[in-house]
Amino acid sequence: MRYSVYNFGTSQQRAAIICLLFLCLLAGYHLLQPLLKYEINSKTKNEEKLLKNQREVLSEITSLKKKINELEISLEQAEFRVPKTFPNIKFLNYKDRKRILVTGGAGFVGSHLVDYLMKEGHEVIVVDNFFTGRKRNVEHWIGHGNFELIHHDIVNPLTIEVDEIYHLASPASPPHYMLNPVKTIKTNTVGTINMLGLARRVNAKILIASTSEVYGDPEIHPQSESYWGHVNPIGPRACYDEGKRVAETLSYAYAKQEKVQVRVARIFNTYGPRMHMNDGRVVSNFILQALQNESITIYGHGKQTRSFQYVSDLVDGLVALMNSSYSLPVNLGNPIEHNIDGNL
Repeated sequence: MRYSVYNFGTSQQRAAIICLLFLCLLAGYHLLQPLLKYEINSKTKNEEKLLKNQREVLSEITSLKKKINELEISLEQAEFRVPKTFPNIKFLNYKDRKRILVTGGAGFVGSHLVDYLMKEGHEVIVVDNFFTGRKRNVEHWIGHGNFELIHHDIVNPLTIEVDEIYHLASPASPPHYMLNPVKTIKTNTVGTINMLGLARRVNAKILIASTSEVYGDPEIHPQSESYWGHVNPIGPRACYDEGKRVAETLSYAYAKQEKVQVRVARIFNTYGPRMHMNDGRVVSNFILQALQNESITIYGHGKQTRSFQYVSDLVDGLVALMNSSYSLPVNLGNPIEHNIDGNL
């Protein structure tokens, strides 16, 4: 049997019971309300405390960032306050001092040429895209009043006022120039056109760094400048060999048609400080294998011949050729060739 207020007494009794139940509910609500408010207030306080902690952390991070920035600025200012020491250079007055552009000036040969020209007292502008060149090769000149470094690819035109141009820009070791053969060809053709055009516009003398590779796989040893070579125009190294041959052709076309003063240096094997250890040529290969205590590798029968010159001798030759009145191609290298197996 189900029980309810409707089962008890008269209507007045039932009304009284309902009123009593309502009063009980109302009293219970008032008794529970403080507990509910306490829970809500506790939750709100926890949230506020969490937000406060987050704001404090963010404030600390912002403060630390500000202090780090201030410290970086202080370090930069300290660097400027401490005078940088440069290698000793000659003093030239404005009549004797030249503005000289060296393309590829952050590379192996280029950086040594820059050292020579800077020490002679000239203003030197280095242009390099840092494909094989390294900023550290010329970092000892950065900040000097006579030195300027421009990150630029000579495949794109360059507008600058100079008196002389040494055009050395091009990867020169097989692994580097075969990595991107199209780029190698463009550097030695389009890049050379841009430099010859610049020389024409500003009436500057220009030296083109060619290579002994224009002789290909020679059948005559040693090669004279009159030797036309034994070449393969579609071989794996052709991007470099033919690129340099075209560069020479362009040089003499500009000399004949536009009266540009050109000098062409055919550079043979060169070694010295700052050369790439992984450039794939015999000297660096031998040195690297010796340092790593590995067996020296000789490709082929070992009777093939090479000539080797030190980089400072090459720089002397480049400067002497630039300052001369001789305009035909010149071999720059050691005239004495050695068998590869005879060098061990």
